[in-house]
Amino acid sequence: MPKKVRILLAVLVIFALGGGWFYLQRVRPQSTDMLTLYGNVDIREVQPAFNDSGHITAMLVQEGATVKRGDLLATLDDTRYAAALAQAKATMAAAKVTYLNDEVNYRRYASLTQTNAASEQQRDNAKAQFDAARASFEAAVAAVALAQREFDDTRLYAPSDGVIEDRILQPGDMASPSTPAYTMALPNPLWVRAYVPERDVGRMRLGQTATVNTDSYPGRSYRGWIGYLSPTAEFTPKTVETPELRTSLVYQIRVYVCDSRGELKMGMPATVHIDLNQPATTTRPSCGTINAAP
Repeated sequence: MPKKVRILLAVLVIFALGGGWFYLQRVRPQSTDMLTLYGNVDIREVQPAFNDSGHITAMLVQEGATVKRGDLLATLDDTRYAAALAQAKATMAAAKVTYLNDEVNYRRYASLTQTNAASEQQRDNAKAQFDAARASFEAAVAAVALAQREFDDTRLYAPSDGVIEDRILQPGDMASPSTPAYTMALPNPLWVRAYVPERDVGRMRLGQTATVNTDSYPGRSYRGWIGYLSPTAEFTPKTVETPELRTSLVYQIRVYVCDSRGELKMGMPATVHIDLNQPATTTRPSCGTINAAP
């Protein structure tokens, strides 16, 4: 065989070996035990609204403010509700005086009847008057409770810990139960919404731990666990209409994430890594147990 042909064959063999090595190292996955998914950070939102109608007198927090459950967020004009409450309390006070007086009067007649100093008819009349006074007093107490509730409804309190995302109404606007005053983000729980290919669903279980990374904080990892796995499949991505991708079935999962620094924001792209070979566990994870793990 000519020398040039042997050299050419040797070069081809070298290229073939090099190409095979590159395929094994770069193109073919090194391991199917580590699943990598791509998704977005997701949180719950609420839109608190007043439980009554009226003009807003104050909006007490701004966008971006962190609030605690029970913090006062806004107030309505409470003039007529304060007057109604004061009137109800005055009526209750008067009813209480009558009720206590009629109770004393009834007990006196009951005692006199035992010594024949008063007739049974007088005792019965006193008892009827006492019962009527007691009913009036109980009705007055209920009226005060209702007036107090209506007055309290002029205050809007934070329903949970969260962050104010948007002030929908402003002082002077007319509020109603059907019109939200704010939009609040609830950062707990915090999760990454991702989609698992159908071929990998059988190896996933609720409670499996995961590691989450984001481009916003390179080099920083967040620990989490699979908290939800959809029971139904769907087509993805919804915005792509190529024939190849329309027929790809995936299952939505939620990977709950522990973020003590408050760095993860709604909609932030995130990468999830899940070791599919980790041992099964019957204990439901939490941020406390996840962060305590070695």
